[in-house]
Amino acid sequence: MSESLPPRGFPGSGLAKGLAVTLRTMTRRTVTAQYPDVQPELPPRTRGVIALFEENCTVCMLCARECPDWCIYIDSHKETVPAAAPGGRERSRNVLDRFAIDFSLCMYCGICIEVCPFDALFWSPEFEYAETDILELTHERDKLREWMWTVPAPPALDPAAEEPKELAAARKTADKYAAEAEAEAQAAATAAAQATPEAPPAAPDDTPAAPGTPPAASETPPAGSDKAAPDGTAPGPEGTP
Repeated sequence: MSESLPPRGFPGSGLAKGLAVTLRTMTRRTVTAQYPDVQPELPPRTRGVIALFEENCTVCMLCARECPDWCIYIDSHKETVPAAAPGGRERSRNVLDRFAIDFSLCMYCGICIEVCPFDALFWSPEFEYAETDILELTHERDKLREWMWTVPAPPALDPAAEEPKELAAARKTADKYAAEAEAEAQAAATAAAQATPEAPPAAPDDTPAAPGTPPAASETPPAGSDKAAPDGTAPGPEGTP
């Protein structure tokens, strides 16, 4: 029993479909970018080239060890740092001598950037570094440092996102220190208020009276005074009621 075959179209149907696609494409507006006169608009996370921030590099060699292509070359030497305080111990630190990346071997996986614990490597959207000689694709740290200034700023955080743990811990510590400083200031103000002596009572007013103002009458006239008593009777001789 023979299998049923799908019905065939009329002859030349494939050619007609191809011509229809061609006609639709011919009527559309071209989208060719006039590079290099017009630079392309690249996404912010474009993997163009790897940039080096030399100040953050501690020569830990993690990037070179984790690179699957072994295209990162690092040379360094040790220097002795004197003690910061008298009686302290000297310490040694690594000084970077060479940091080079062979971009003829690099496959742009980004592992070196991910494993760097000190944020010394970044993605730059720069892509115009083609060379006529493959040996010139090994770029040293000076060239990698120049690409660092083309690295875009990190995107802003989502307003509804949770605050990073580092910022939350720093904010908590700052609030704690501010509360302690405020408590110390209040305690110092209270102690100063308690240590201040009370003001003495006001002294009697000895300001002389203005000219023409009669002196104030005394409640008890002195003995032997010729002034009249408060009840209007004339005072008698001393000892006489």
